[in-house]
This record gives sequence, C-alpha cells and structure tokens, in this order.
Amino acid sequence: MAHKQTLRIRPAMRRAKRALGCAMGTEVMSDAGSGAFSHALIVGAGPGLSASIARLFVSKGLTVSLAARSPEKLSDLAKTLGAEAYGCDVADRGSVSALFEALDASPAGAPDVVIHNPSARVRGPFVDLDPDAVERAVATTALGAFHVAQEAARRMLPPGEGPGEGPGEEPGEGRGEGRGRGAILFTGASASVKGYPQSAAFAMGKFAQRGLAQSLARELHPRGVHIGHINIDGAIRSEARGRVDAPGEPDRFLDPDAIARTYWHILEQDRSAWAWEIDLRPWVERF
Repeated sequence: MAHKQTLRIRPAMRRAKRALGCAMGTEVMSDAGSGAFSHALIVGAGPGLSASIARLFVSKGLTVSLAARSPEKLSDLAKTLGAEAYGCDVADRGSVSALFEALDASPAGAPDVVIHNPSARVRGPFVDLDPDAVERAVATTALGAFHVAQEAARRMLPPGEGPGEGPGEEPGEGRGEGRGRGAILFTGASASVKGYPQSAAFAMGKFAQRGLAQSLARELHPRGVHIGHINIDGAIRSEARGRVDAPGEPDRFLDPDAIARTYWHILEQDRSAWAWEIDLRPWVERF
C-alpha cells in the first residue's frame, strides 16, 4: 500500500501557545505533572474531541502533532495551534512506521505522549455483514491501535529494548529492568465494555483495543510507561453533528473540553497512583 504524503504546517508555535494559554485561563507550562512531557501525538485527529485535547495540551506548553488519513482536513486546526499535520492510515503498518520515522526526524523528535483515537464501524444484522468490511473495520480499530502503540512503546522504553519481555520472564525481570518514560492513551467507547445489537464489528474492535490497553498497562507500567484507556460512555457534544442539549435536558452530551481535561489529569497522575482506565459519562446517563 502506498503511504500518504506528509503535510507539514508550521506557524509560530510560541505565539499560538501564549494565545491559547491566555484564552483558557491557564499559565503555559513545560511540565506535565512530574513527567515533564513535551511532545504529544494525536492519531485519528479531527475537529471534535481531538481538537479539544490539542488546544489544551498546547496551552500547557506541549508541542502537538496531528495525524489522520486526510491531513489536509486538519490544516485550519494545525495553523491555529502551531501544530504539524501528518497523513497516516493506522491499519497499514508501513504507514504508521513512516509516521513515527517522520516524527523522529522532526524538530520536536519522537512523541512522549501518544493518543490513539481511530475506530471504524460496520452496522447491520450480523448475518448480513460483509466480512471484508468487518475485517477493514477491525483492522482500523484494533490492529491500528497495536501498530501505533508498538511504535510508541519502542521509543518510550530505554534504548535497545523492545516493548516485550523475554521468553519466560516476569514483568520487571531481564529486559524489563530498565525504566522508560512516556504515556499512551486510548480513546474507548461504550462498545469497549458493552456489545450492542447490529454492532458486532465495532464491539470486536473496541473490546480488543481495551484488552490491548490492559495488557500493556500490566507490562509497561512497571517500566515507567503510563497506559490509559478512557471509556467514553456516551455521545460527545457537537454542533456540527447536531448533538446539542435540548431545553430542559442539560448535559445530555459529554463536553469535549471536559473530556480533554481528564486526559490531562491522567498525565498529571503521580506514578504511585496511576490509573489505567477511567469511565466518563454524563451524570444523567444510565449505565
């Protein structure tokens, strides 16, 4: 599969950070809690939750890189943030490798925070689903998460180490003795823990993604890499999609800026009390 061209947009980063910091009522910071994170990559970026996360992280002093299958759609957001936009199809291992190699060569270097958002759905009665379409959807949601996390972990672990333990070793033994640094956060959904009718492909992908996050947390937390799975159990507010609270029904939808603050709070956690999974839902949501 041919890899997509990289689109780079590099306006004045410092001015963007200062402006966003003032607009959001916060000082520009260089530290993310005790971890002192500096460069965040948001994969599967778009105008909704990803944009809220990007704006918040830039206001905190981080360099932000954005990646999507159609990076040209990110041009306005990238210019506003002083970010760079890259093309990437997460279902294609070569495309993901090319993305991280491009970041390695960028002024910001390899990211120490990676947020994985992509997912794909195929709806319909189970017996009528197109197997090829299901395979593509699961490849985006589950295998794509694997590709991105593996490339990220390889850069967050000490030099010379891969993301896995040696045969027969327990976490923290042998190759696991070195301590890395970084955070990989996965955006989950209601389907991460609940399979819905006529949504088998999405449930397959999201269950797999959550299992990956849990496995990585148990393997990489002892080695200094924070893994987080944020289960967004509800619809996210979006005027563009008509998701707005009706009169008399406040907080029916999750506020993307509020969700973004939870991502930041995870990065601020002391390593003596790391969370690997957090559920988010409106206070009026039934569960």
